[in-house]
This record gives sequence, C-alpha cells and structure tokens, in this order.
Amino acid sequence: MIDSFLEQKTEDELWITYKKTRDQNLRNMFIRQYIPLVKYVAGKVSIGMPENVEFDDLVSFGQFGLMDAVEKFDPRKKVKFKTYAVARIKGAIFDELRLLDWIPRSVRQKTRELEDTVGRLESKLGRAATDAEIAAAMNVSADGFHKITLKVFGTAVFSLSDMRVSSDDSERISIEDSIESPASLNPDTIVEREELRQLIARAISELPEKERIVLVLYYHEDLTFKEIGRVLNVSESRISQIHTRANIRLRARLGSLRKSAL
Repeated sequence: MIDSFLEQKTEDELWITYKKTRDQNLRNMFIRQYIPLVKYVAGKVSIGMPENVEFDDLVSFGQFGLMDAVEKFDPRKKVKFKTYAVARIKGAIFDELRLLDWIPRSVRQKTRELEDTVGRLESKLGRAATDAEIAAAMNVSADGFHKITLKVFGTAVFSLSDMRVSSDDSERISIEDSIESPASLNPDTIVEREELRQLIARAISELPEKERIVLVLYYHEDLTFKEIGRVLNVSESRISQIHTRANIRLRARLGSLRKSAL
C-alpha cells in the first residue's frame, strides 16, 4: 500500500508529507534514493587525500550527513534537496576529518605560511600575485613553489568547508551551511551570515578569471577536475594547481577582508 502511495506523489509532495508525519518509511526511502550521492561526494573529496584516508571511511562519514540532510531539509525553501544534501554530506565528511586531524603538522604549517604570504603580498600589490612573485616572497624556486602547492592540495579541497564565520564553537557556521534555512538562527548570527556572503562574493570577484571559473565549475557546477580540464583545454593536474591557488588566495583574502571590516 505504501508503494502505491509513493507512486502517486511527486517528490516535493513526499517531502511535505514526511515533514508533517515523520514517517520512517519515507525517511528510509529518501536515504535509499540518495545514498549514491554520498559515494559521489566521497569520491570527489577523496581526490588528493593522503593514502591513510580510506574511501570507505569517507562514505561512512558522508552517510551521517545524508541522514542529517533528510532530517533538516525544508521543502518550502527554493533549494533542491540534492544541492542541500551535497553541502551536508561534505560538511559531515570534513567535520570527521577535522576531528581525526588527518593533515600532517608540517603541511598545516606550510599552508599557513603560504596563506600569510599571499595575504601580505596581495595587500601590498593591490592585485593578484603571480606564482613567481609568491615564490620570491617565500624565498623558494619555481619548482619549490610547485611542490608546495602539491603538498597543500588536500588542505585546499578541505579549506572552503573549514572556513568559519565565528570563533564561538556553539555557533560555528561553515560557508556551505549558508544555504540552510536561517529560521532557527538568532538575529546576530543571521546578520553575520549575510556579511560573510558579501565578503565571499567580494573575495571571489577579485580572483584571477581562470581561478574564478575553476571554483564555480568545481563547487557550483559539480564538475570533476578532469571535466573542468576539458572545458578549459588544460590538463587535470593543471586544474588541481589552479584550484589550490584559488583556495589559498581566497582564504588569504577573506582573512584580510574580515580584519579590515572589524
């Protein structure tokens, strides 16, 4: 009987029914329907991760995000569940990775050094710094700079979900959480979230064109590096380098912008 009921309803109608009834059959149906999305997101996140990060672990972490998405999704908002779920799945994976502290200390230190250098240099130049300028500021060769970007690649994938608008652990809101309904947030947090959106838009608009394109295609169009490489007619490894630099530059600029806004 439940199968007949499901066949007669659109997905939007089923979401509304679930939110009213909290029917466990509907909940399980949504989880089964979207579980392939967890593997897809885990596959994207796994690119560039060190060998000690197992794909199956990422899938396991992501499943918690999917269940959380099913519970918190609001069908009245103008956001597709898939879009919302991807953000929650990524968030769950990154939260678990953060707890595991999987990034080696030396790589964290090099990432911070790179971010600080880019922030200082671009603040001084008033424009995007070139690879050669960043390498010179770090006192490394072009080859050395290339090796550094390869080392911090995993943290760059991690970085957009790791950036927070508040240092208060009770109100830590990631960038990807910003699509969540603000109805349950207090007014100060809502204002802070809107300010974050404006800072992100400004920081992204100031990135070099190719870096902006890569970020949009990767995070919003959900393309893989290989697919983006076909679009831009460059290699997959080149796209990973552009993505890393874009993330590092974006983090550095957001830090500078937020400081100047205080």
